[in-house]
Amino acid sequence: MTSIPDAAPVAATARPAERLLLGQVSLAHLVSHVHIMTVPALLPLLPGHFGSSFIEIGAALTLFNLVSLVVQAPMGFVSDRLGARRVLVAGLILGGLSFTGLAMAPGYGMLLAAMAAAGLANGVYHPANYALLARGIDGARMGKAFSLHTFAGYLGTAISPPLLLGAAALSGVSGAFAVAGALGLGIGLLLLVTGREPRQAPQPRKDEPDGAAARPPRARLLTGTVLALTAMFVLLNLSTGGIQSFSASALVMGYGIDLAGANAALTLFLFMSAGGVLAGGTLADRTSRHGLVAAGAFLATAVIATVMALTTPSVLVATLLLGLAGFLSGIITPSRDMLVRAAAPKGAEGIVFGIVSTGFNIGGLVGPLLYAALLDQGQPRAIFAAAAGFMVLTVVLTVIQDRRARG
Repeated sequence: MTSIPDAAPVAATARPAERLLLGQVSLAHLVSHVHIMTVPALLPLLPGHFGSSFIEIGAALTLFNLVSLVVQAPMGFVSDRLGARRVLVAGLILGGLSFTGLAMAPGYGMLLAAMAAAGLANGVYHPANYALLARGIDGARMGKAFSLHTFAGYLGTAISPPLLLGAAALSGVSGAFAVAGALGLGIGLLLLVTGREPRQAPQPRKDEPDGAAARPPRARLLTGTVLALTAMFVLLNLSTGGIQSFSASALVMGYGIDLAGANAALTLFLFMSAGGVLAGGTLADRTSRHGLVAAGAFLATAVIATVMALTTPSVLVATLLLGLAGFLSGIITPSRDMLVRAAAPKGAEGIVFGIVSTGFNIGGLVGPLLYAALLDQGQPRAIFAAAAGFMVLTVVLTVIQDRRARG
C-alpha cells in the first residue's frame, strides 16, 4: 500500500462493522502516539517550564516506560477477561486525565505522577487494539488492517510536534498539555458511546498448524521467537525513539539549527515514517521474507544516522536526510507486525503483542536517560551515533531470526 487510494479495496470489501471498528481502533492508536510524543515534542521547552534538567525530564520518560513495561503484558490477559473495548476506553480516559491534570497543576512532582498514570494508560493500547482487530476483522484483510492501524499511530506521532508546539506558542506549555488531555478524553468518550465488543471468533490462519487451536495458548507464548522479537522491539525503541525524542534538541545544540528548523526536520521524519508504513504494507503483502525487508530498510537508516553523526549538514540537507531516514524506518513496521502475528497462537494475538511490545518499554527505560545524559554532557552528535549503533544491532538480530524461521 503506497497511498491512501490503495486502501480503498479494504474499505470496499469490509463490512460496515469492520470499517467502524478499524476506524475507532486507529483513532485510539493515533491518540496513544500523541500521548507518547507529548513530552518529547515539548522537550526543548520543559527544562525552563519545570525548572529542571534534561536528565530529570528523561527520568520522567523512563518512569512512563517503566509503568508501561510492568502492566502491558497483564493488560493482554485483562483485555481477554473484561473485554478489549472496555479496557481501551479506560486507557484513553486515564491518559486524557493525566495530561489534563498536568495542565491544571504544573510542577515536576506532578509531571512524575502524570507520567506514571499515562504509562498505565499506554500499557493498554497494543494488547487491546490488536485483540479487537484479531476478533473483528476478517483474516483475509488483516494485513491491510494492521497497516492502516499502524499508519494512524505514526500519523499521531507526526502531528504531535506542530500540534503541541503550536498550542504552546498560543497558550503556553500548560495549554499544550491540555490539548493532549482533551484528545484522550474526547476519543475515549466517542468509543464509549459507539460500537460494541466484537463477538466474531478469530479467523483461521494459514500459518497455524492443524490442531493448534486445541492446545492451551498460554503454554506457547514465551517461545524463542517471541523472546527474539521482544529483543528486536527493545532495539527499535532505542534507535528510532532516540531520534524521535532527542533529535530536535541535538540539531539545535550541535548543528547550529534554530528550533523552528529542527522541529521542521523532525516533523518531516515523522510524516515520512507514516508514509513508509503504507509503502511497507505493500512489501509485507508481496513477500514472505519479512525479516529481510525489515533488515534492509533499517540498515539503510543506520547509514543515514551515521552520516548525521559524522558531518555537519545544512538545515536543508539535515531535513532531507531525516525525511529519508523516517521513510525507511517506517517501511519495516508492517513486516514487524506480520512477524509478531505469525509467532502468536490463534486467538492469543493480543496477549503476544502485549508481551512483545514490552520491548518498547524496556528500551524506553534506558533510552531517555542515555540520550538525555549525552545532551547534558554536550555531546549532541552522539545522539545519532548511538541510534546508528542500535540500528546495526537490530539488523543483525533480524537477519538471525529470519534464518532461524527459515531453518
